[in-house]
Amino acid sequence: MLLKGKKVIILIEEMFNVFEFWYPYYRLKEEGVEVTVVGSGSAEIYTGKPGTQAKADASADQVSAENFDGIIIPGGYAPDMMRRYPSMVNLVKDFFNTDKPIAAICHAGWMLVSAGILSGRKVTSFFAIKDDLINAGAKWVDQEVVVDGKLITSRMPDDLPAFMKAVIKLLQ
Repeated sequence: MLLKGKKVIILIEEMFNVFEFWYPYYRLKEEGVEVTVVGSGSAEIYTGKPGTQAKADASADQVSAENFDGIIIPGGYAPDMMRRYPSMVNLVKDFFNTDKPIAAICHAGWMLVSAGILSGRKVTSFFAIKDDLINAGAKWVDQEVVVDGKLITSRMPDDLPAFMKAVIKLLQ
């Protein structure tokens, strides 16, 4: 258990991508990480695409970046819902401001845009939100995983193995 004693948040909202949520969740648990699922507070149980459900342990206004070692933002359409809640956006900003790992995959780049943390950063994402990231000041590239300081980004579920290797390495 390489990461025993580490604590990581995985964000959740309606229409999360089930692979991008569950793969990191169980991969982190395999390494001994204490995983806390954090939602917006709009529900206790969130439904992903295509209908899988997951329960939040807390809402974003109940947790603080200072008590965790990193945060993962799954994709799907959930990030578009997440960024409507200031407490979720502020949580991502707090991880950035305290120089702790932030990992975003697929459409999760929308949360990075809303948090205002992309200026000058090299990132990747699902191709459909490329323009949003570029307009937020990021340098977008088409790679399976990009690590820029404490920011990790990937494009899609197929990239999950490389994504999680980068997450685990950065959390060590």
